[in-house]
Amino acid sequence: MRASNALLRKRLMIILFILAAVLILLIVRLAYLQIIKAPWLTQKAEELWSRAIRVEPKRGVIYDRNGEVLAYNGSAPTVVAVPAQIKDKEATAAKLAPVLGMKKEDVVKTISKRSLLVYLAPGGRKIDDAKAREVRSLKLPGIYITEEGKRYYPNESLAAHILGFAGIENQGLTGLELWYDERLRGKPGYISFYANARGEEMPQEDDKYVPPQNGDDLVLTIDKEIDTFVKREVDNVVATYHPDGVMAIVADPNTGEILALENYPTFNPADYRNYSQEVYNRNLSIWKTFEPGSTFKIVTLAAALEEKKVNLNEGFFDPGYFEVAGRRVKCWKAGGHGSETFLQVVENSCNPGFMLLGQRLGKEKLFEYIHKFGFGEKTGIDMPGEGKGILFKLNRVGPLELATTSFGQGVSVTPIQQVMAVSAIANGGKLMKPYIAKEWRDPDTGEVLERNEPTVVRRVVSEQTAKLVREAMESVVARGSGKNAYLDGYRVGGKTGTAQVASPGGGYENGHYIVSFIGMAPVDNPRLVAYIAIDNPKAPLVFGGVIAAPVVGNILADSLRYLNVPPSTNGIERKYGYLDVRPVAVPQLAGLSKEEAQKVMITSDANLKTETVGQGNYVVAQSPEAGMKVKPGSTIRLYLSDQPTS
Repeated sequence: MRASNALLRKRLMIILFILAAVLILLIVRLAYLQIIKAPWLTQKAEELWSRAIRVEPKRGVIYDRNGEVLAYNGSAPTVVAVPAQIKDKEATAAKLAPVLGMKKEDVVKTISKRSLLVYLAPGGRKIDDAKAREVRSLKLPGIYITEEGKRYYPNESLAAHILGFAGIENQGLTGLELWYDERLRGKPGYISFYANARGEEMPQEDDKYVPPQNGDDLVLTIDKEIDTFVKREVDNVVATYHPDGVMAIVADPNTGEILALENYPTFNPADYRNYSQEVYNRNLSIWKTFEPGSTFKIVTLAAALEEKKVNLNEGFFDPGYFEVAGRRVKCWKAGGHGSETFLQVVENSCNPGFMLLGQRLGKEKLFEYIHKFGFGEKTGIDMPGEGKGILFKLNRVGPLELATTSFGQGVSVTPIQQVMAVSAIANGGKLMKPYIAKEWRDPDTGEVLERNEPTVVRRVVSEQTAKLVREAMESVVARGSGKNAYLDGYRVGGKTGTAQVASPGGGYENGHYIVSFIGMAPVDNPRLVAYIAIDNPKAPLVFGGVIAAPVVGNILADSLRYLNVPPSTNGIERKYGYLDVRPVAVPQLAGLSKEEAQKVMITSDANLKTETVGQGNYVVAQSPEAGMKVKPGSTIRLYLSDQPTS
């Protein structure tokens, strides 16, 4: 009996020991969970309870170099609902529907969806501030106001291919909007609240608002005023010649900054859905590759001068063809140009003369300079979709390929490559990297966060060679094929181009040409390089000097005056032919009364037109200035005021 009691006590002690051990383990586990694991468990619980409404950031504003707005985000309030938090859906809909201009049954249907979050569309999307205040004043459970952004492009199609556009989710889709999307977009914020598994808001828990981080503002190298000049000229070309395409670029040759870039066909970024993808995805000025024609002769000339293979005063005889590899490659002028100097070879864009220069250089040297000038590789411009062109591989260049390459046939290049190559001639021999993003700014303070600086890729030719080429290009405009780009008072240099378009099946398309002109001014200290290429213009005479040269002349004239570049008087006098239209001098009108100015224009034989800017009876300024020479029929702008100039 005693043994039995002792055994019971022993067993009881074991049980008590086990219970104590279990209790100790539970206490330790509880302490571990409540003390050590508490932060982790709290985080996990909050993740289960937490619900968030995304708040989009404002996309960065895009400005031109002078602070003109090119793209910006407008913010609009949007009404959203959390259906699980709305107990009386009928009553909520009855109050909300008239404010949002929606049917009550449509609101009931929307807020009854088995979704965490719903938009009150269409009446509640991007509403005005007055409606937003009215919705807030209702203080309806489960109804929230968030913000949505909409991208605006106030200048419609101006610089469309540069800017591109952003989609409905605030994402960049083309152009700079895509290239710099991450920095322009910013980071979203949110409105958070706690809810149970059924989505019902938990009591005594405050909502939390984390503001979005807005995107940085972007300042471009583009000058809106110069781009407006370019777009006007492109529009005129389209209206006059009905081409398949137009590409136009203006650059600062000293920095590589792109001041203007326009294409046709074009689009309005705000309505991009109404255009085909081929239009808005193809920035022709950096994407399209084609045989350049005679504008490419600038490279051959620079190489020959640098290697001392030619003297511009040296004589040459053009019979109308050049014999190479048993074939006669013809000059564009039937019968040839006869006896001429090599300067006149450049003025006349004489193909046989340039074939001889290519022969003197040899294929290794010519292609060395072609690569030095940046052809055959991308320029690195900060825009999507750049092409790089096609060059012959050196081991496939025979005498015939060497001859045709020397005058711009058989190679494929992009407009931006040509602009940068000629910019190297304009700035004294340095190939620059083109760029469009000038600087980034803080959206709140305007502080400059980052600034892009000019980048020299490499030296291509010496300053002396570049100077000789510029002077030869000035002679082209004053005396040769580029006379229609001549500007009285400004030294303009340039080169024409008329190139057949290669057929996909081999050979060339009959009657299909791309005419072009590239110019710079002033020749003695170039501030601008301007280029235009016109694909398949419909005209009786399809030549770069006839169609493209005057367009570049107009762009340079307006841009130089806008930039207040002083005229020069030491340029080469233009050589006028029998059929050439001579310019007329602008009379002095500033300082006169409006009535006196009208009398001067009526009695003048200059055949000029006038347009007035402002109100008043006195002419206080005029553009162009008195003494400048312009084409007959040009328009003189008169600035009026109520008070005469002192």
